[in-house]
Amino acid sequence: MAPPMIDPALFDQLKDNIEKDSSIRKDLEQIIEELNQNVSYTQGVLTKIHSTPRSKYPALLSQVESGIKKELETTTRLAQFASQYPYYKYNYKWGRTLQDAIATVLLCAWLGGMGSDSKPGEVGRLLTLEEVGDVFAVPVNLKDRDAFHITIEEYLLALISVVEDLSRLAMNSVTLGDTELAVQISGFIKDLHGGFQMLNLKNDILRKRVDSVKYAVKKVEDVVYDLSLRNLIPAKEAQ
Repeated sequence: MAPPMIDPALFDQLKDNIEKDSSIRKDLEQIIEELNQNVSYTQGVLTKIHSTPRSKYPALLSQVESGIKKELETTTRLAQFASQYPYYKYNYKWGRTLQDAIATVLLCAWLGGMGSDSKPGEVGRLLTLEEVGDVFAVPVNLKDRDAFHITIEEYLLALISVVEDLSRLAMNSVTLGDTELAVQISGFIKDLHGGFQMLNLKNDILRKRVDSVKYAVKKVEDVVYDLSLRNLIPAKEAQ
């Protein structure tokens, strides 16, 4: 009897690899789902900022920071687990959730949270990519090894999400009588838009999202212009 042309062991090995990969994906998805729940909670608390006077920010941001603490704990587990495997094989699974987590940290810091003894929180503070990495206790923009990290693209996409939230906050702050905050947001968004224009972006998704920033700029400029027409802000602040 002639021997089989294909060694059956080949398929046994493939079966083992498929089962191993399936197990990795399942464990990974459980951690990501937990992170997603943490992020959703924090986002829910952050939405209250649109109806909260600035004098009450500290109490609200304390709740936000509690939610972020859970995000950081879960991200640490994700980083430890994911770093055992090729980064680019699985990173698409957590990309959006990690962007949303970064956005909560960026927005909280901008609103005056995420302060420390050496660097107290203040409204208008923008965390750098490296500072975000320090908050999450993970490396950023890794090039020298294959491990979990925060990419430049994830940081920028999170920043655009913050712009969208701030453009909404500018309008709501006027309703709450805080015209100064609206003017500050306008200046910040315009500066960011100018910075984005300097970047040579290759990522199609990122390029399209950056295009949306100009609409946020226009929306907030209209708010500030209307305030200036009604003499509700000093002329120098409306520049």
